[in-house]
Amino acid sequence: MKLEVTIQLLRFCSQVFNCIFLVLGLSIAGSGVWILFGRGNLLTILSSDELRTVGAGLLLIGGVVLLVSVIGCAGAHRENRFLLLVYLSFLVVLVLGQLFVTMLLLINRDKIERSLDQTVDQIILQYGERAQDRLVDELQEHGLCCGRMGPADWLKNSYIQSLNLTMPHVLPCSCFNSSRRSFNSSWCSEQLNVTDPHYGRGNSSYEQGCKKQLSDWLQENALTIISMDVGLVLIQVLQFVVMVYLYRAFGRKAALKRTGSLADSDHAHLDHTHQDRTPEDDLDYAVQNYGYVDPDEARLDSAHPAYYLGPAEGRQSVPNRAGF
Repeated sequence: MKLEVTIQLLRFCSQVFNCIFLVLGLSIAGSGVWILFGRGNLLTILSSDELRTVGAGLLLIGGVVLLVSVIGCAGAHRENRFLLLVYLSFLVVLVLGQLFVTMLLLINRDKIERSLDQTVDQIILQYGERAQDRLVDELQEHGLCCGRMGPADWLKNSYIQSLNLTMPHVLPCSCFNSSRRSFNSSWCSEQLNVTDPHYGRGNSSYEQGCKKQLSDWLQENALTIISMDVGLVLIQVLQFVVMVYLYRAFGRKAALKRTGSLADSDHAHLDHTHQDRTPEDDLDYAVQNYGYVDPDEARLDSAHPAYYLGPAEGRQSVPNRAGF
């Protein structure tokens, strides 16, 4: 009874940890999808092989977590020790994979940040010609910044260079605290002498660059991914311990079942043999020796009346039931 209670408790713990394990795994897979295929974020246009490797690794880990969770639930429910061994093996592989992805992200963080800076500079250079313009606009609007290092970065823009400007008088409307865009144009200016109808009107352009916002954004996302990875590793360690105990409990239960079956078989064999025996089988028919019996003490053997010896027969030998 105690063993069965232990198994039920371990099953409950494994199910709870497995649910948390599955949620974290799917979250990590979602992060991988966001890095590789997401729309509307700078990481999707970031030309970094290391970041793509991280995204692919996260997606793979999430898929394996889903498979492993199913195997663990099936093994615990069916009391299948083989499935539990497969589950434990996958847990070890997952931990190693997560450590690899986490170390790759930490080691290449500076390289990824440099690639992100280059991507932003490339968008600034070609601003007004590509669909990625809105990514920089969102960054400047929400970060209250202009350019990567400052408004002067926009002088590198191909369109601004065509205007032969020496100062950043014409900037994207997202660089201003308040702006009124013109029809079908994303450029604004706060200079009164700019009368081109293609420009909107802006007021109080931001002087701070977006470098810090970019670094903070990248660090927050990296910490989020690393935190999920660490949480998943901790859950896997707990799952590993619980499943080891459950594996051993299933082994003891199986051994007890085998022992009980052997005992029942022996009892059934003895009962069957006892039922086949007759009362005569219980008698001792060993080789009978004959001993001396005094005629006066002769007795009638109720089991063998033919051996009755009376006093008149004198001293005779009768069968000794003791076999001596």
